Amino acid sequence: MKCLSKFLKVSILAKKYSLSKSIEYKVSSTKVSVSKGKVLDTTKYRYFFRVPMPGAWVTFKVYVGNKKFHFIPIVHLICFVELGILITSLSTLKCFSMSGEPQAKRTKMSALEQLKQYSTVVADTGDFEAMKAYKPTDATTNPSLILSAAGMEQYQHLLDKAIKYGKETGSTLEEQISETLDMLSLLFGSEILKIIPGRVSVEVDARISFDKDASIAKAMKLINMFADHGIKKERILIKLASTWEGIQAAKELEKKHGIHCNLTLLFSLYQAIACAEANVTLISPFVGRILDWYVEHTKKTYEGEEDPGVQSVTRIYNYYKKFGYKTQVMGASFRNTGEIRELAGSDLLTISPKLLQELANNDEPLKRALDSKVAAESDIEKISLTEAQFRWHLNEDQMATDKLSDGIRKFAADTRKLESLIKTLLAKN
Repeated sequence: MKCLSKFLKVSILAKKYSLSKSIEYKVSSTKVSVSKGKVLDTTKYRYFFRVPMPGAWVTFKVYVGNKKFHFIPIVHLICFVELGILITSLSTLKCFSMSGEPQAKRTKMSALEQLKQYSTVVADTGDFEAMKAYKPTDATTNPSLILSAAGMEQYQHLLDKAIKYGKETGSTLEEQISETLDMLSLLFGSEILKIIPGRVSVEVDARISFDKDASIAKAMKLINMFADHGIKKERILIKLASTWEGIQAAKELEKKHGIHCNLTLLFSLYQAIACAEANVTLISPFVGRILDWYVEHTKKTYEGEEDPGVQSVTRIYNYYKKFGYKTQVMGASFRNTGEIRELAGSDLLTISPKLLQELANNDEPLKRALDSKVAAESDIEKISLTEAQFRWHLNEDQMATDKLSDGIRKFAADTRKLESLIKTLLAKN
């Protein structure tokens, strides 16, 4: 049979199917017949067919021409007799080029890929291999994560290097431990920055969370250490607890020194407002820990938009966008992917490797949940906040007060564990 110069475009239109692909074939005849189907209408270049499906009829069209059309494949045996085209199932469906050779099959986007369209994804881990696998933009560390990583054999060389530095730099055991801790932050941060394109958050010792001057001094020292290793301050976020003193330390670091800060252990709108008024770069409201507190105290279960942690971050996000604050919101401490889905659209989301894996393995549609344009039109009243008002509102919020103090204690406890490990290693070397 003589071949036509035109190409056949197939468009199968069916409800309940959303996977979009296209197939292109050279045709040998304008006459097309279908087994298991009935021709409903025929024109020179277009044919309509109806094919019986379980519980429904599916209509599809055949086009001859150069226009581009998409079709939605159906799991059903359809045989185009004259063309010799056989589609047996989604798994055997191929896309063909002009020569008839199969091309790579298009696949659905994973939930993780979809999420990256709306929010910057940050790896909440100290594990370099996890960062390589999930390709986040930024990464965050804390004493708990470094303590966990320090116990892994693949990071032993970093621990050894930090111990050597601490021993050579500190004149007393206390100084050696302190210098080793700072070097560990530098070494882990430096290695992370070789993997990610963005920034790494480096945490200041939680035990100075109520000391503004000490927090500033520690932050300055860490930034200088990174600078000595050729890493610019723009790639570092200094993590401070969202106490009044921590927020004021961040305000000075941002304004006077151009050092960007990430305010962590944030559990209330009033903490968030104080951070925004201080013009800090980033806040990390803890979604999962808020949920934990409410589950423990109410004995209820919460899902989706009813999750108290989701509600808290949504309220903060909307407040920021309504009044045009530059401070970014990074949801943190997630307990499940449902919380992440409810906050898709937040400026950033820091996610553990376990949940990153779940998102990567899931291809269900993920939609934007938070929208700055919608938030800007919301009916929200602006709140003024002095130090006294900040302390009062925080005191009135039992959950925020409990979780802030608990978070500081836990980070401090992990720092002490890390110090104990360092002390043991210093004694051996």
